[in-house]
Amino acid sequence: MNNLIDTHAFIWFLNGDSELSEKARGSIEQTDVINFISIASL
Repeated sequence: MNNLIDTHAFIWFLNGDSELSEKARGSIEQTDVINFISIASL
């Protein structure tokens, strides 16, 4: 499975924000998942 992470989720993940659900955080942190972030988010 791959993830396309939107801007808010990316920022919340980096900041350890509680706005990001545990399910979403767990999905991003999985080692067998490729996470994509739009260049527009950067």
